[in-house]
Amino acid sequence: MLYRSFAAGVALAAMAFANVAQAQTELTVYTAIEADQLAEYKAAFEKDNPDITINWVRDSTGVVTAKLLAEKAAPVADVVWGLAATSLMLLDSEGMLMPYAPKGLDQIKPNMRDAANPPKWVGMDVWASAMCFNTAEAEAKSLPRPATWADLAKPEYKGMVGMPNPASSGTGYLMVSYWLQSMGEDAGWAYMDKLHENIAAYTHSGSKPCRQAGAGEYAIGLSFEYRGNKTKADGAPIDVILPTDGLGWDMEATAILAATDTPEAAQRLADWAASPTANAIYAKGYAVVAIPGIQKPLEFVEGDVEALLGKNDFTWAATNRDRILAEWSKRYDSKSEPKT
Repeated sequence: MLYRSFAAGVALAAMAFANVAQAQTELTVYTAIEADQLAEYKAAFEKDNPDITINWVRDSTGVVTAKLLAEKAAPVADVVWGLAATSLMLLDSEGMLMPYAPKGLDQIKPNMRDAANPPKWVGMDVWASAMCFNTAEAEAKSLPRPATWADLAKPEYKGMVGMPNPASSGTGYLMVSYWLQSMGEDAGWAYMDKLHENIAAYTHSGSKPCRQAGAGEYAIGLSFEYRGNKTKADGAPIDVILPTDGLGWDMEATAILAATDTPEAAQRLADWAASPTANAIYAKGYAVVAIPGIQKPLEFVEGDVEALLGKNDFTWAATNRDRILAEWSKRYDSKSEPKT
């Protein structure tokens, strides 16, 4: 009798475990979120949603965007969490995104969401261009401290600058887009011609130039404020410089793929990504987030990031992306690092 009771208990426990396992939903989430942020984002979401598991597919912005477009006919991703808004606008133009208004949408800054109702994408945070300036290398080589983008075209910086390739990196593209919008196309390309003379290499990562500057490979790495702040916090001898002539920028944003076969779970992720809890995590690394009152200055970034954000027509940046990248590659790709 005791044995039968025990056996029955084991059977019930096994059935309960099987039911829990069966209820677990897996979401394939494409992202360009920095690799060192993924674990915290995943853990925080899954703590609040224990029946959903995130499976990341992570790469640089340009690579993720190209992958999503290539998979249009047979989509793999359920959600995009942390990709440039300009990339999501491109996907939207291809009919790939699901309209969805996440809970708490009314809290989101109006300029950090798709204007459609319901929106196709919702912003998370702003990432903005910045210079990582190695003060030790500068002292050793008697290099002046740059203050503007124009300064970087001066001959004393020849071979001293690393920059992300805009075809691979969203950080690289937001710089190029800003220069063309703020200077005008003729002057913008003329500026990049001069800057190209000082570039040591174009990387396929927005973070890498800052890491290289931190390691002393180059005196200056063009990157973004999160990576500059983190590299400085990790002990690198750099200053994070916000150019006074304006910052190129884009938004990390969230969207649901229209072809997802797990829409309810995908919507729960979209709800969470737009929540105050998520925004508080974004604010650990970014000076501007989607919900007012949550953001705070970054420890090692001097200056007001939000006040320095430059002119940025997202529609123009998305619509002209292919044309701009083709021209950029024709002019400058000879200095790009090999793709691995």
